[in-house]
Amino acid sequence: MTLKNAALLALVGTILMTVLLVWNFVSNVLHVLRGVEAPIVLFASFIYAFGCLTVMVFFFVFHRTQS
Repeated sequence: MTLKNAALLALVGTILMTVLLVWNFVSNVLHVLRGVEAPIVLFASFIYAFGCLTVMVFFFVFHRTQS
């Protein structure tokens, strides 16, 4: 496996994780707006979604720079 293929595989995995965590964040926002969950839940959910998004951007840039 080349470095470019490994970067692509990591990118695909982080895209899937990002979609899952952003969906979870949106769901938590809706639950907070309805009054089902406490607003503190948004803090951890936002950190997870933002962290995964930044890792996805890193792997995208890393994959593009590989020759």
